[in-house]
Amino acid sequence: MSAEVAIQKFSFPFACGARLAQRDEVQVKTLQVQQVQETPVLKQTGAAAHHDKQAQESQTPGPGGDRVPVQLLVSTEAPQKAAISRRTVLDRLTVESEDQRPAAKRQLSSESAARTITVVKKSAVRKEADEQRPLPQKVHPGPRAPAGGAQTGKRKRRKDLLAGAEPFHRLDSFVVRAGAQLKEKRVYDVKSIVQSITQGARSELEKLRAIWVWLCDNIEYDVSGYLGRSEKLSSSEEVIAAGRGVCCSYSNLCSEMCREVGIECQEVPGHSKGIGYRQGQSLKNVKSDHLWNAVLLGGQWFLLDACWGAGRVDMEHESFVKRFDDFYFLTDPEEFIDSHFPDEEKWQLLDAPIGLEDFERRVFKTSVFFTMGLRLIQPHHCHILTDNGEATVSIGFTRPTTFTYEMTQHQDLLHSGSSEQRESGNCSSGLLTVSHRSMKLQLLPPASGTYDVKVFAGPEGAATPLFWVCSFTVECPTPRAMEDIPENPFLSWGLQPFAASLGIAGSSQGSEVAEVDQGAFNLVLKTSRPLLALCELVQPEMEAAVAKRCVATQIQPDALTCHVLCPLRGFYRLSVFVRDYEKADAKFQNAANFLLHCKGKVVGPDELFPPNLGSVCGPGTRTSEAGLSKFSHTAAVLSTQQGKCNITFHNQRDLELHSVLSRQDDGMAAMPLSRHLFCTYTDSKVTVSASLPHAGVYRLGLYARTAPGGDFNPMCDFVLRNSCERPGPPFPCVYSAWRKGCVLFEPRVGLLEPLAWVRFRVRVPGAHRVSMVGETRTDLKLNKSRVWEGEVFSAGGLQQLKLAASFEESSDLTVLMAFDIKQPEADL
Repeated sequence: MSAEVAIQKFSFPFACGARLAQRDEVQVKTLQVQQVQETPVLKQTGAAAHHDKQAQESQTPGPGGDRVPVQLLVSTEAPQKAAISRRTVLDRLTVESEDQRPAAKRQLSSESAARTITVVKKSAVRKEADEQRPLPQKVHPGPRAPAGGAQTGKRKRRKDLLAGAEPFHRLDSFVVRAGAQLKEKRVYDVKSIVQSITQGARSELEKLRAIWVWLCDNIEYDVSGYLGRSEKLSSSEEVIAAGRGVCCSYSNLCSEMCREVGIECQEVPGHSKGIGYRQGQSLKNVKSDHLWNAVLLGGQWFLLDACWGAGRVDMEHESFVKRFDDFYFLTDPEEFIDSHFPDEEKWQLLDAPIGLEDFERRVFKTSVFFTMGLRLIQPHHCHILTDNGEATVSIGFTRPTTFTYEMTQHQDLLHSGSSEQRESGNCSSGLLTVSHRSMKLQLLPPASGTYDVKVFAGPEGAATPLFWVCSFTVECPTPRAMEDIPENPFLSWGLQPFAASLGIAGSSQGSEVAEVDQGAFNLVLKTSRPLLALCELVQPEMEAAVAKRCVATQIQPDALTCHVLCPLRGFYRLSVFVRDYEKADAKFQNAANFLLHCKGKVVGPDELFPPNLGSVCGPGTRTSEAGLSKFSHTAAVLSTQQGKCNITFHNQRDLELHSVLSRQDDGMAAMPLSRHLFCTYTDSKVTVSASLPHAGVYRLGLYARTAPGGDFNPMCDFVLRNSCERPGPPFPCVYSAWRKGCVLFEPRVGLLEPLAWVRFRVRVPGAHRVSMVGETRTDLKLNKSRVWEGEVFSAGGLQQLKLAASFEESSDLTVLMAFDIKQPEADL
C-alpha cells in the first residue's frame, strides 16, 4: 500500500485551529511566518489587545522558522473599568526593551493604525455598555455557580442543548442560500443580513446557528492582511463587502449580529494553539493573540469560534481554504480549553479552571480527536521524556478505529507544514499496536534529540485518509541500542482491528514483540471459516529470494499455521493476508502483522525450506476437499533422525495419486530422488514411504488427479528434515503395472547385495504367477496369506532382478518393479 500524505494546513493565524476536514483533499504545505512586535505608538488594550497582531516580517521563512510573538508587559495596576481612553491605554501598556525586538520589522501604515485604534475605541465603548450584562462568575468545585440571572443546576453540555433541537440541515441550507442572495444584491448592512438569515429561526438556538453558519460561509480569513501585505479591514460593512477578515472580524460581527436578535454575546480574548504556536512554549507575559465568542443560551454560557469553524489557511499558497468545522459551534468547555485559553479565568466555563502553565502543557488535540470519541490515556502532557530510549502514547476509542503516526525532527512551530492526513504508515521508529478498545504506540527514537509526533486516526474501513488527531514532542537524551525495525505499511502490529470480519478468531501471538528461539517461530491463527492465506516475511538486510524460503504455510479449515525461519539476527515483519477459501475472485487483505526478534541462534542456508515449496503445506482444507483424510502426520514439517518416514492417509474417493521428492541440490544423490520414494495403496489407505539419501531438508509433494483424464493438481507439500548422516537406501524402480493393492513386504530396498540369497515377499492381487527374472526365472509361491514368497540368488555380474506377474487377461509376464544389484569394485 503506498503512502499518500495529504498535507493540509487547517490552523488560522494566531492559533486558529487544528482541524481536519474529513473530505478535504487539498494538499498543502505550511510555511512559517515571522512576526515582530508592534510599535509603541499602536499598542492596544481591552478586546483590541487580543486582536490579530498588526506587524509582520517582510518575508515568510520556510518550514521550521520561528514566529516571534509580540510580548507586552501589562501593569498590574491597570484599572478594572471597561471603558478606557486612548491616552490611558497608551500610558498603561509597556513593551519590552528594543533589544528584544526582531531586527527587521514592518511598520503599519497610519491608516491601518487609525483603523486599529478605531476598533479599540469601539470595543472599549461596547465593553462599557456590556458591563451590566451577566458574566460567568468564578466557579468552584461542586454545584456550578451560574452566570448572572441563570438558574442553579448542573451545567448542560452541547449534546444536552441540541438534544431537543431539530437537525440543522434545513436551516444551514437556507442560510447558505440567503447569504448568496444577499451577496448578489450587495447587501452589507448587519441588521438587514441578520433579519434575512434568521427569519425562519424559531428559537434563540436557531438564530445563533444561522449567524454562525453565515459567518463561516461568507467571511474568509484575510491571509494578505495577516501577512501585512494589505490593509486590514475594520468596520463591519467593509468586512462584509470584501468577504474577508481576521479573527477579530469574526468575533466582532458575531457580537453585532447576536445583539440584533437579542442574544447575549461576549468577545473573549485569549491565547490559542494555531499557526505560530510552539508546543509547550511559555505564554507568560506574552499578550494574547486570538478572539472568540461566548453566548448566553437558556441562562448558561456557551463557547464558539467562527474563525476556526470557517476553514483553514494554506500558508504555502498564502490562501484561505474554506472548510466547515461544526465542532467549534457551542464547543464544550472541557474540550475547548485544550486549544483556547481566555485571559479571564471566568470564561473557561470550567468547574475547576486551569492555570496558564497547565494549558501550555496540555496535549494538542484537533477537532477530529473529539468528534471520533477518542480518549487520551497517556501521556498527560505534550512533552515526553524517553525512559531507556522509549516513550509510550496510548489512546482509547469506542468505535473500531485505524491508527498510524509520524515522527519527524522537531520544528519550533506546532503547525510547521508537516502532513495532516495520511493514507498509510511507513514509520519504523516505533511499534503501534491496536487492541479491542485502545491503541498503544511505543516510540523508539533512532538517535538523541527532540522529535515531533503526530497521531492519525480514522474510522475502520473508511476510504478516506487518516486524520491528524493529536501531537506530542518527544525528547530522547539517549536512544536505545537496537537493530533496525522493518517498515510496516499496514499501520499496526498484531491482529488488525477488523481481523474478525476477515474470519480471524484469535492468534497464538499477541501484539507484543515475539522473541524467536532457535531461529524458528510458529504462528497459529484460529479462523471462524475456511480461509486461504499468504505470508510475507521482511527483514531489512534479507533478500526477497531468501525470504521466500523462510516461510511455510499450512491452511486448515479452522486454523492457519505459519512456520518461520530466521537466517539473520534482528527484527522481522511477518504479515498475513487472507481471503475466503471459496471466493476465488476476492482479493487478499492484510489481517495481521507481527514483529519478530531473533537475537540468538539462527538457521543456516542449508536449513531453509526448499525453494519450490508450494503455498499450501501439510494436510488441510484442500486435502479434505479432495477426500484425503486421516493423515498420520497432521503437521507440515516432519523431522526424522533415522532418515526414514512413512506418511499414511485415506483416499476416500479413490483418486489417482502421484508423489514427488525434491531438494535444493538434487545432484548429491547417487540415484534419482524418485527412487527414494515408494507408494503403497491398499483399499482406501495410502502409505508414502521416504528413504532420504542425505541429511538436509526435502520437499515431499503430493498430487491428485481429481477428474478423469485431467491434470494432476497439487494437494499439499510436506517438509522433511533429516538429521541422519547415513545415506538411506533407494527403493525399487516401480512401473505402472504396480497397482492398487500391491504390497512389497521384503526386501524394502531397491539395491541388493551381490552373490547373496534374497528373500522376496510380495502381495499382487489378481496375479496367476509371480516370478523374479534375472539370468533365469524363479517363480514365487503363494502362501495361505495370499502372499507370494521365495528366495532368489543375486548372481555375480547381474545388474538387475525384475519382479514380474501374469494376470487373467494375459499369460505374458508384466514387469512390476526392478531391483538393482550392487556391482563389486574393480580390483586395484
